[in-house]
Amino acid sequence: MNSPMEVLLAEDEANLRGTLAWAFRRESWSVRDFEDGLAAWEYLQKAPPSAEGRVLVLDIVMPRMDGLELCRLVREAGLELPLLFLSSRDEEMDRVLGLESGADDYLCKPFSVRELLARIRILHARASGRAPGRPAQVPRPESAEALRAGSLVLDTEGFRAWWKGRELGLTVSELRILACLASAPGAVRTRERLQKAAYPEDNYVNERSVDCHIKRIRRKLSALDPGFEGLETVYGAGYRLCPEALPAGSRP
Repeated sequence: MNSPMEVLLAEDEANLRGTLAWAFRRESWSVRDFEDGLAAWEYLQKAPPSAEGRVLVLDIVMPRMDGLELCRLVREAGLELPLLFLSSRDEEMDRVLGLESGADDYLCKPFSVRELLARIRILHARASGRAPGRPAQVPRPESAEALRAGSLVLDTEGFRAWWKGRELGLTVSELRILACLASAPGAVRTRERLQKAAYPEDNYVNERSVDCHIKRIRRKLSALDPGFEGLETVYGAGYRLCPEALPAGSRP
C-alpha cells in the first residue's frame, strides 16, 4: 500500500477541506482540493494521465455541481477511479443514490479522519490490484485471512475477493457484507446486521444502502458467472448465501 497516490478532494466547507487536505499531505499523498464539483470536473477533463493512483473524495452537497452529478460524469466518461462520498446523516436518499450511481464507498459526517484515511488506503490498494495483467494471487488455503465458501474466496485482510478463481471488483463495504454472509452459508442475515458489518463504526442504520450493496454484489457475481443465483432475498428477514449455490463438498 505504499505506492504513490493522488487524492482529489471536493468539499465546499473550507475548514473541513483544509483539515482533510492537511491530513492527506501528512500521509505523503499528493492532494488537489476543490471547493465544488465543477472545479474538480474541469480539472479531471484537463488533467494528464497520472503515474500515481487517483482517489476521489467527494462531498455530496456542493454549489455549482454536487457530488452525485460529478460521480455520474466520471462514470459516464469511463473513468474507473475509486470514489468515496462524504455524507451528512440526514442525506439518506443521497447516499443511496450515490451507491447506485457508481460510488465505491461512503462515510457519514461527522467521521473519524483515521477511518477516512484507512478507507482511502484500501480503495487505492484495491484499485492497484485490479491493474491489467496482474495475477489474481488467490490466498492459499492455509492462509489465515482467507474465508472460503465453495467457489467464493475472500481475503478479509487485503479486501479482495474471487469467484471460481476470477477476481471480483468489490468495494470495502461490499466485501464486508459478503464476508458476513459467507461466514455462515444458508443462515439469514438481517439488513441491520449486514449494515453493521459494512459500517462497524457507524451506528446509523440505513437499510436501503444494504439493498444497494446486495444489488451491486449480485451484478458483479453475475458478470463473472451468468448462472449465479446464490444470493437470496428472504422477504421480511434479510439475505442469505444459499448452500445450494456452492459445490457439494463445501456445504455446511
